[in-house]
Amino acid sequence: MTTKEDNILIDEMANPSPAKSLGDPGITPLSPTHIQQNDTDQVPSGMAFVVVVAIDFGTTSSGYAYAFTKEPECIHTMRRWEGGDPGVSNQKTPTTILLTPDRKFHSFGYAARDFYHDLDPSESKHWLYLEKFKMKLHTTANLSINTDLQAANGKRVKALDIFAYALAFFKEQALKELSDQTGGEFDNNDVRWVITVPAIWKMPAKQFMREAAYKSGLVSRDNPEQLVIALEPEAASIYCRKLRLHQMVDLSIQTTQNDFSPTDNVGNTMTQANKEHVRRNRQSRTFLVENVVGELWSELEEGDRYVVVDCGGGTVDLTVHQIRLPEGHLKELYKASGNMLLFFYCIFSSMFFFWLFNQLTHFPTLGGPYGSLGIDYEFEKLLCQIFGQDFIDQFKIKRPAAWVDLMIAFESRKRAAAPGRANPLNINLPFSFIDYYKKFRGHSVEHALRKSNVDFVKWSSQGMLRMSPDAMNSLFKPTIDHIIQHLNELFEKPEVSDIKFLFLVGGFAESALLQQAVQNMLEGRSRIIIPHDVGLTILKGAVLFGLDPSIIKVRRSPLTYGVGVLNRFVEGKHPPEKLLVKDGTRWCTDVFDTFIAADQSVALGEMVKRSYTPAKPSQQVIVIHVYCTEKEKVGFISESGVKKCGSLRLDVSGTESAATRREIQTLMQFGDTEIRAMAVDVSTGRTVKASIDFLSH
Repeated sequence: MTTKEDNILIDEMANPSPAKSLGDPGITPLSPTHIQQNDTDQVPSGMAFVVVVAIDFGTTSSGYAYAFTKEPECIHTMRRWEGGDPGVSNQKTPTTILLTPDRKFHSFGYAARDFYHDLDPSESKHWLYLEKFKMKLHTTANLSINTDLQAANGKRVKALDIFAYALAFFKEQALKELSDQTGGEFDNNDVRWVITVPAIWKMPAKQFMREAAYKSGLVSRDNPEQLVIALEPEAASIYCRKLRLHQMVDLSIQTTQNDFSPTDNVGNTMTQANKEHVRRNRQSRTFLVENVVGELWSELEEGDRYVVVDCGGGTVDLTVHQIRLPEGHLKELYKASGNMLLFFYCIFSSMFFFWLFNQLTHFPTLGGPYGSLGIDYEFEKLLCQIFGQDFIDQFKIKRPAAWVDLMIAFESRKRAAAPGRANPLNINLPFSFIDYYKKFRGHSVEHALRKSNVDFVKWSSQGMLRMSPDAMNSLFKPTIDHIIQHLNELFEKPEVSDIKFLFLVGGFAESALLQQAVQNMLEGRSRIIIPHDVGLTILKGAVLFGLDPSIIKVRRSPLTYGVGVLNRFVEGKHPPEKLLVKDGTRWCTDVFDTFIAADQSVALGEMVKRSYTPAKPSQQVIVIHVYCTEKEKVGFISESGVKKCGSLRLDVSGTESAATRREIQTLMQFGDTEIRAMAVDVSTGRTVKASIDFLSH
């Protein structure tokens, strides 16, 4: 046990020994303590805001929804987007952005895609068109403010600018709609904003989204609480617990593989009454969240577990949640309009997350986890097999707009893939593809197909690739196999037993092929639930989360956090290279003093508080550096994988302390999607705050 004389805080990091190069007297710990906030200190419920607007910033498509705090049971989805693809719902808009040749924002979503499509090839090469760029934040090893993205024409642009442009677009759209609803200009200060991110994202990516929000004007640094970062599977879980039976499909009662019908998916397993209910909801764009817990949740008991499988475009998140019902079971969270009270089951007081994707399998080209983009990648591989990698690479550069057209055509056809389908699927080839291939190779596309030995893809005289159903299904196989592999690994864990429900959410959950594969894997071990309008599940849940962020009670810390200290050097125990002699005292340098360990359960608002005193009474500035690592156990701040992630600088010059030893309290708050730190000079009340910075260090 380290005493107050045994430790001196050090505040710089360099290899091999951060402490030895300091020359700083440092500070000495007084009495480390651990506290947990009371309910009165919890994150505010958000009722100070007039409205909560959630932005689901997806890999392939994005959108927003909102609810007024006086009518929290009514969730309004965004206005219909102009444009769209035949046979594809446009409840969201594509995550595509277009910049002018001088790098100014032009348009987002369908508007960007359609304008880019209509540009002459000689013009389009000067415009910057980006799509499906969200996963760059996850796949970039050393993400920073200066990370860039590559547009379709090969030019580079700062990622922060692109994300800020996108968020500014959604801010403008949402405020305009709110102004139209209220009959006057709506004040952005009355909005609590929520942005969704995948659960597998690391802290730098989450911070990057916040920085983009600041740059876009969505919120200001002076009021960071106006923005809440929501984890996608948590948002889905919050909404799923409100589902009524008419708002979902239970695949467990559908036919199994031998009798599987290609129409047995989310859109076709509803009764006529349910279809009418969904149709009315889509028409009004308002979803009523009833003031009761859904029937499924009434079946759950203390200790029951369920899985949320969030299948998006770029990621697949698997999370396990465990139910812990507090005494009384029901808790009044806030009042709705009139005298009606809203009650929720307070079931999230304990949540367990198993991060199966810490060691991810990466695509050679996409470089990201397996979401529905994996099918696009397989289609591109098929085109390379038929027409040649060199041609496809050149075509994407020389005819970027035509390549976008081709992938749009493929998107609409891949959504038609289903088990047992008999009819072929036709994919239109843009004329510029056919023309450019003939110029590039000197022979026709039809000739290439005949010579390719790919017998499951034929040429149609109407200018289309004709794929057999088996050929289309084979494009899904690597992605679905990957998801099933990780589900199998999850269900083999001893701590994940007796899973009662498996919720399939996210846009890719609409795939009948994925639904069937999950059914076959589970073999009836768990009930498979898919909400209607499954692509909006996360969005609706994010609104509910914004109305009450404290609904998530416990998280697992993704990282170990601590500071560097000096311990008394013990011969035979400490490495000789860590010896530092200071004012006649022998110290062991670089010791990592842990505040909280990776995978440790952390309550929302929980704090770790430690008290320090300057090693020298004359010390004028106290600097505390915070370190983090993915390792659960770490001995020294100089170990590989340990990074400095934040600093607290407290100026105590010009002040005197009545106490013999000046007390400096350091507090770190955990449990939210972001980490906050604070230092307080107890004698004067001077305070300095900081958010842990994962992008600058």
